Amino acid sequence: MSTSATPENFAATLGLVRAVRAMRWEQAPEDAREVARHCILDFLGVAVAGSREPLTQILVSEIAKPEGSSEAGLIGIKRRASRMSAALVNGAAAHALDFDDTHTAMGGHPSVPVIPAVLALADSAGLGGREVLEALLIGIELECRLGAMIGPQHYAIGFHSTGTLGTFGAAAACAHMLRLDEDGWLRALGLAGTQAAGLKSGFGTMAKPLHAGRAASNGLFSALAARGGYTSNPEIIETAQGFAATHAGAKPSREVLDRFAGRFLIRETLFKYHASCYLTHAPINAAAQIRTEHRVDPQSIDEVEVRVHPALFGVCNIQQPKTGLEGKFSLRVTIAMALLGEDTGDLQTFTDAKVTQARVVSLRDRVRVVGAEKTPSTRATVVVKSNGRIFEAESDSGQPASDLVVQRENLTRKFMTLTAPILGRRDADALASAALNADQLACASKLIDLTQAG
Repeated sequence: MSTSATPENFAATLGLVRAVRAMRWEQAPEDAREVARHCILDFLGVAVAGSREPLTQILVSEIAKPEGSSEAGLIGIKRRASRMSAALVNGAAAHALDFDDTHTAMGGHPSVPVIPAVLALADSAGLGGREVLEALLIGIELECRLGAMIGPQHYAIGFHSTGTLGTFGAAAACAHMLRLDEDGWLRALGLAGTQAAGLKSGFGTMAKPLHAGRAASNGLFSALAARGGYTSNPEIIETAQGFAATHAGAKPSREVLDRFAGRFLIRETLFKYHASCYLTHAPINAAAQIRTEHRVDPQSIDEVEVRVHPALFGVCNIQQPKTGLEGKFSLRVTIAMALLGEDTGDLQTFTDAKVTQARVVSLRDRVRVVGAEKTPSTRATVVVKSNGRIFEAESDSGQPASDLVVQRENLTRKFMTLTAPILGRRDADALASAALNADQLACASKLIDLTQAG
């Protein structure tokens, strides 16, 4: 049975379910499967590093520890918790550094809401690595299609897609793992939609990582409750006062699902190599190119102009950040750091002391961010004026890697940088190997166990 063809009565929720529910690991092309492995590797790397962050410790001590539950393990922490709290803590930890993957169709971070949910479910139920990867694939495919369906207005008006769309993705992934029927899927998504939350006004605070953790936890809850027979609106996306209307002012149409039919959008996942908001990456790359090619002395710089889409102004344009976390959302600071030769892929670059360092502040105050309406949000132009000379470079961070072998190598280096100081090199190597061969694991809980080895 096909969904209706007209936008006015398009059953969007049902259409989404039918677009992804039948997807299977063995039927996906190898490049999609390889990127799924990359997602697992990258997620575990940032989650292990994020497990040491204060926000993670707060969630462990105030939420997970008092439960006394042993259902599912916490990443990088030798403790167990309930399934829902494990998803919450692991999701927040993985987003704590803002170093996890992203996707332009979703307009957010695809793995961090989904993987904690499916790992918690797999750990508690003794499921295998292939089941985790297949569920991850399905969750990402659904949340990205939903993101494209409701359009960029959702993010523009102030919602954080990782928290909102991610709740749907986590619910879909867990609905698949629980083998829910079509009605169960619709009820799970109905519950996800009524819980989907996350405001961009929380960026630069601990609230942003909480969005990811809550999306994972609420998505898992939605699927479990649906399995038990909990009811919800099965047309939650398209119904009057539903998700599309309230969160985007949109009326979803079938065109997006038709356009993406047969595609695996996970292949277009983008990975971070700078430890800051992804929308700062193109400006960082352009500034770094100018520094490398022209050897501009930072002290001689008179002015820097950064041309980006105005949508970035409400996301990553904190003018005078006081903390390392705020610095991750400051175009002025990240550009200054790039021109100073700071390693923006190093977590220690984004500390309170570094962000407020005199030389960083001095150059930051010479950076001017201007709007360029016709520029895609992932593209930026940087113009440096120095001693009467002008240097210009452009960069676009919105293109997925064409060479997955190189991407695997780059992500493995990033992973080792994040995890070896915590786990030790031998245990970090073992975890990387398990992640990149997750589809061969008889029990996915090994992935969590290896994060606790150090």
